[in-house]
This record gives sequence, C-alpha cells and structure tokens, in this order.
Amino acid sequence: MGVLLAVLAPLDWLNSHLLRIGRWIGIAAVALMVVAILIQVVFRYVFNNALPWPDEAARFCMLWMTGLMAPTAFRRGGFVAIDMLTYALPRLVGNLLSLLLLLISLAVLIVAVQIGFAEVTGFGGRFATASLYVPGNLMLTEWIRVPRSWMMTSLLVGVGLLILVNAELILRNLIDTLGGAERLPVIADTDMAGAD
Repeated sequence: MGVLLAVLAPLDWLNSHLLRIGRWIGIAAVALMVVAILIQVVFRYVFNNALPWPDEAARFCMLWMTGLMAPTAFRRGGFVAIDMLTYALPRLVGNLLSLLLLLISLAVLIVAVQIGFAEVTGFGGRFATASLYVPGNLMLTEWIRVPRSWMMTSLLVGVGLLILVNAELILRNLIDTLGGAERLPVIADTDMAGAD
C-alpha cells in the first residue's frame, strides 16, 4: 500500500494544481461566453443587426469551459451517477465494481484521446472558423481567422485531464479496497457545494 500511496501523492498534487488552473480558465470562458451572447442579443433584438461572430465565440468558449471543468466534476464526483448498487453491495464488492467501471472509463478515454488527436491534426483541423478572428500581430494591423484545431484542442486537453483524474481515482479505489481509506489525501470540495 505504501507504493500506491507514493504513486498517488504526486498525481494528487498534479491534478489539484492543473484542475485549479483549468477552473479559473473555465470561469473566464463562461464569462466571455455570456458577454458574447449578450452582445448578440443586443445587436439582434435592439439594433436588428445580428453579428456573425458571437455565436462562434460562444461555442469556442463553451468547448473550452467543458474541456477544463469536466475533469474537476469527475474528480469530485459531480457527474450524474446511479450508485445505489455500489452502496447496496458489501464494501469490497462495491469497490471492485467501482474499479471495473473506472477501468472501462479509462478504455473509453484512451479511444477519445485518439479521436481528439485526429480532430486536431486531421483534415477538419486544417480549416478555420467562418467569422471569428484574432489579431495576427501585436500592432493589430493584421487579423486571422481562428483555426478549428484551436477549438478541437479543447477535446484533447479535456480528455487528457480526465485520464489523469481517472488514474488518480483508480489508485484511490485500490487503496480504499486494501483498507487504507483513512490514509488517502482529501480531495478539496468533494461535496460539490453541498450537492449529494
């Protein structure tokens, strides 16, 4: 068990810090998404002149927010789950069932990484958005369309973070199964703001 705890400690530290950064970027993405949508609402319904870029900007922010916030929800147990069977079973059997489900999740995430990589580097990633532009230089004299690969990178980053969290949860499950639950480091805010 000491070996498992030694492997878990740096992974717990890494996930805690990466996910904290991801949450802050995700919060900024939500704020920017709301601003883009409000701009679109004002221009569409007040000025009767819909802009082409706010929809793509909001979609861009939503993809990145999802990719960066989903790992935090997964780590904290915030995904919707039907876990009454796990709780109804004896502790050891419930832990083994949870471990099996985490291993299946890991297999799915490994396939998702391959899909995400193909989206970023493949044919679709070579195109650019229709109306979303960013500055092409510091003088703001040249503007370029945002490549689709920048959007699709959110899938690759999100799944990569989910794999790290999944690995941590597998280690935590193994340690708990072996009777070391009291030695596990605490995941901050695991109650998801009081939701059970």
